[in-house]
Amino acid sequence: MADSPSPDTTESGGAPGFLRPLANLVTFIISWMNTAGTIWVFGIMFLICADVIARGWFNAPIRGVAELVAYTLIGSVFLQLAHSLHVGRFARAEMYIDPLAEKRPVVGALFHTIFSAAGVFVFGLIAFGTVDKLEEAWPSLKFGVENEFTILVWPLRLIILIGAIMVAVKYLVLTLEHLSDAAAAYRKRRAESPNEKTGWLHLLIVVAVIAAIAGMFEADFDKVTVGAVSIVGMLILIFTGIHIGVALIILGFFGIWIMLGGPNVAINTVKLASNEFLRNFFLGVVPLFVLMGLVISESDIGKDTFDVARWLLRKIKGGLGVATVFANAIFAAITGSSIASAAVFTKVATPHMVEHGYTRKFAVGTVAGSSVLGMLIPPSLLLIVYSFVAEQSVGLLFLAAIIPGIILALVMAVSIVGMAHFFPDFVGRPRDDDDEEGESVATAFWKILPILLLVVVVMGGIYGGLFTPVEAGAVGAAGALVISLLKRRLTWRKLWNVLVETGHTTVSVLFLILAANIYGRMLALSGFPQSLGEIIGATNLGFAGFLVLYVILVIIFGMFLDSISMMLILLPIVLPIVSAFGGDLIWFGIVTVIAVEMGLLTPPFGIAVYVVRSTIEDATVTLNQIFAGAFPYVIIMLFVTVILIMFPVLSTVWL
Repeated sequence: MADSPSPDTTESGGAPGFLRPLANLVTFIISWMNTAGTIWVFGIMFLICADVIARGWFNAPIRGVAELVAYTLIGSVFLQLAHSLHVGRFARAEMYIDPLAEKRPVVGALFHTIFSAAGVFVFGLIAFGTVDKLEEAWPSLKFGVENEFTILVWPLRLIILIGAIMVAVKYLVLTLEHLSDAAAAYRKRRAESPNEKTGWLHLLIVVAVIAAIAGMFEADFDKVTVGAVSIVGMLILIFTGIHIGVALIILGFFGIWIMLGGPNVAINTVKLASNEFLRNFFLGVVPLFVLMGLVISESDIGKDTFDVARWLLRKIKGGLGVATVFANAIFAAITGSSIASAAVFTKVATPHMVEHGYTRKFAVGTVAGSSVLGMLIPPSLLLIVYSFVAEQSVGLLFLAAIIPGIILALVMAVSIVGMAHFFPDFVGRPRDDDDEEGESVATAFWKILPILLLVVVVMGGIYGGLFTPVEAGAVGAAGALVISLLKRRLTWRKLWNVLVETGHTTVSVLFLILAANIYGRMLALSGFPQSLGEIIGATNLGFAGFLVLYVILVIIFGMFLDSISMMLILLPIVLPIVSAFGGDLIWFGIVTVIAVEMGLLTPPFGIAVYVVRSTIEDATVTLNQIFAGAFPYVIIMLFVTVILIMFPVLSTVWL
């Protein structure tokens, strides 16, 4: 998941006086839209649970649930898009733009101005296309099953239109704010250092790149060349710091325009994707599993899991480290989020490990390293995203991830015991044989029982054919709410914060999926992935050589991008190559997720490391210590990746 939100308006100095009324009005409107979208998502859970109960207990399924869920999902996304932008939840890479803005405020502000203007263009384009779709739907176009269940289409199109317009307006406000900041920073620099160079070289390079892209409209390039240039352009745009979804849509739009010699098909592609692609029942797994994970995270169930694990492993050398791994593995089976795991166990496990004699470096590194289990052990948000990009079954991917997840957890546990014996200076001098006061078989059983029940209901329901992954997410989210309420650990304020965060996470993920779909259509039209596959085949590297290059590329990308963005950028390029080699896409998904998760632990991005650093209360712990402590787990993950590549049957034995 994305890192902790920070308002996008903090990138600028805030709205200047003449803009403040407009900025305040926009914030007021999008806040109410976000509230409506948040409640809407919550309603999806109750609707699906009602259908599961009606079908399972009374053999009377509710008609039209799939249509309603798809309808409400796309509506809630566009209701919450503008607010997600407002609080800084649109994914971007900061490694270039943030240092530049600090050293060269004028140039940094102008870059942000260009990026925000690009956002105005993209969402203006979506709004423009939606006007036509709204006219087509007005006044009586319906979808559903005639004489059983039908829904008018135009209200949905109107919501999409309003949502796109509000995002464009928010981007416009940000554009004007950043432009005002640039002017203010320029005046300040001129007053303080009248003879100092302002560093326009950065902007000149960007202008040159834009001019080169514009020149492609006049040049006679073949489609494969356009696809190849788009890859280079994507890397440049993302590296500079533009919102990744905006970059993908721009590249997809102009790529199709250049290849076909006109904008009509490009406009239709954006129009159809934004109005139809997200209207998909199976995309409901995203908000529902996110909701379940966040409820669990907020209700201290992670602490119960760790308490039981450390009590069971108290006699083992390095036992608290092993307990952290196993607690993370169990927690992963109900949250599907590495970030949630890192945040929870930083607070729960780190203080206990340090208190019992472990080094701070090992303690925080173990929390960060074992948190990656959250994205491998099902249910996993990354596997869900992969399923949509690769068009594979979510249930089969969940099933395929079980054995690799267990292997990774066991290798981590064995490695910790080994490090405790052979590298005591790194691990520390732990005192793990202390008895845990007040813990017994009975108390441990009652602590772990709700978690096990939730895992059995969710995963057993999927694998037993009782309900679909979407329904499993709804049942799991409802079950998590019931458990939290029974334990009296979820207040109304916490519940509302969970719902808002669910919306922001869902919107950031689904917007990236939408953008990747548009970009992927352009790449497919260009034929670039197929040509790249032919080139790789001609080099006689073979499938094994391709996999080695792919894993290396993923690790490099992971140093700069978050997991979901990385997958959505790379997969449209590599999946056709994997298919050409005859590779199993389910197995490849497991390899991809483990390789991608290494990026959570590698500098400079290493989002799990930053989550640990921002969550830990010990101010003496540095980022370097956390990266150093997590490094052994990167090696462990690389080792397991190699094992899975050598023995694909480990991922496909149950399929």
